[in-house]
Amino acid sequence: MRHYMLAALPALLIAATAQAASFTETKLIASDAAAEGYFGSSVAISGTTAIISAPGSGNGTVYLFDTITGKQTVKLTTSDTAKDDEFGTSVAISGTTALVGTFVNNSFVGGGAYLYNSITGKQTAKLVPGDSFKNDMFGTSVAIFGTTAIVGATGTGSGAAYLFDTATGKQTAKLTGNDSSKYDFGISVAISGTTAIVGAPGGADSGAAYLFDTTTGKQTAKLAPSDLAENNFFGSSVGISGTIAIVAAKGSDNNHGAVYLFDTTTGAQTAKLTGGDPAKKDFFGASVAISGTTAIVSTFEKSSVSGSAYLFDTTTGAQLAKLTPSIPAKKDYFGTSVAISGTTAIIGALGAGEGDLLNSGAAYLIHRQ
Repeated sequence: MRHYMLAALPALLIAATAQAASFTETKLIASDAAAEGYFGSSVAISGTTAIISAPGSGNGTVYLFDTITGKQTVKLTTSDTAKDDEFGTSVAISGTTALVGTFVNNSFVGGGAYLYNSITGKQTAKLVPGDSFKNDMFGTSVAIFGTTAIVGATGTGSGAAYLFDTATGKQTAKLTGNDSSKYDFGISVAISGTTAIVGAPGGADSGAAYLFDTTTGKQTAKLAPSDLAENNFFGSSVGISGTIAIVAAKGSDNNHGAVYLFDTTTGAQTAKLTGGDPAKKDFFGASVAISGTTAIVSTFEKSSVSGSAYLFDTTTGAQLAKLTPSIPAKKDYFGTSVAISGTTAIIGALGAGEGDLLNSGAAYLIHRQ
């Protein structure tokens, strides 16, 4: 097997607004990159640590990187997964705790989620819901904030999301929407402070997103945009930071896609975000994330290039920049996944290939100066 290390590239291709800023790019590749590994399928970031999954690599593999140096620091695996379990279907990180989901698992057919110490790489717990069933797809989505983890399970009934205490590994609540539809609730999750958001993109044929109080497990609001329509897939990707929630509707506007901002204290929509150059079937909102007053939104179905990501100011709704890789390639699917923390963003490109390693995948660290 050929081995590839990260390569630092000189500059990021940028189309920015008047509030132009300088950006630098570092391309990350797994130290043991493998064909069809799909490195970059899921990404997350906390402080100076990024977590990136390669669910197609063997039983699935997850990697941690130092965002300052760009170096791989830890490789995460688990002993109770088998081939095609897709360990790393979803990933999250908060402080020194990493969370990895797999919605197929031979030892626990309904899926699983695993906690790790991000410094040592040691597994600290396996999370299992109290009412697990076969084909639950528990682990479809994961998120973590402090000592609270949330895990989505979309496979049975209307779907559900579960809260866990990461210090004990114990389940603290089961979340369900009061009117969610079959096979949708929990496909996307996020958490900030004591507020969790859960997406249900198939809800009522248009989609929905729900807010919950993580201390009580009670639903506090149901979010919907002012122009919600059938087949919008509203809730396909969600994020939250403080009192601002971001929700994607990748099927909105004739599959151009759209993204909405909400005030979590009132449930009111505050802005609608669209890319500066949307095209049909771009699926703007393929992945979204938010940190402070900056949101990142991706699209990876562009017909002529590899995909792109956009930065927005959440206070004004203004687009700050459009990000594309320095060396774009068709079908790289740059924008498969996105995450942001402060002035550092990470963007996955699961279709990227290194040499003869087709679909080995890559991820890009973007630092805003």
